[in-house]
Amino acid sequence: MALFVDSLIQFVALVLLFILLAILGVGFRGSPELGRWVLALYTVLGFLLYWGYFAIFETLWKGQTPGKRQAGIRVIRDFGREITVKEAIARNLLRSVDMIPGVYAIGIASIFLSPQNKRLGDYVAGTVVVHDRPPEESQPFWNTREDAEVAFGGIEKITADEIQMVETFLLRRLDLSPTVRQQSAQRIADHLCTKLEVKDEDRRDLENFLELVVRQFRKSARYR
Repeated sequence: MALFVDSLIQFVALVLLFILLAILGVGFRGSPELGRWVLALYTVLGFLLYWGYFAIFETLWKGQTPGKRQAGIRVIRDFGREITVKEAIARNLLRSVDMIPGVYAIGIASIFLSPQNKRLGDYVAGTVVVHDRPPEESQPFWNTREDAEVAFGGIEKITADEIQMVETFLLRRLDLSPTVRQQSAQRIADHLCTKLEVKDEDRRDLENFLELVVRQFRKSARYR
């Protein structure tokens, strides 16, 4: 459904662009040189519209295109964080391969064979498509109590961006497969432990450990 909506938008945009440049071409009928420039401009703009459409929207709309927004899905990185320009471009450069030999045959086969329903572009970019919840359903659940008392040494070394990464993962974890969810929690926990003084028993449950780090950071004077 998302691909259908996006393809329809691209088709309409290409038709409108063709009509506009055709009108300009009629105006330049007496100048073959300008007519060729109009044709070249249409080719360039058409190429950018077709190949840049997905990457631009997924970058600006945090993993969504108009079609994905309509279908209620979103692209995120494997560990739950929002995609960047790098991931948006990488996953869409492989779109031409996914389309071989037509109607996204390779892409569809990859999705059916993948446990996380990934196409080739997702494997290369390290991304996954998940269902996007309405704002009222997007509040993260917590396993740990608000008054949990665990103090990690070195919490001042954690940055706001790193906490945002943890919170994004905690928000999206229910949308990830169990394997990806476990691997993502492990990677994030390993990263934080390079800065924190953590006892082995405190990180036995990785997601609880991440929740406690966020809670302590929130309570610190640096948190805004």
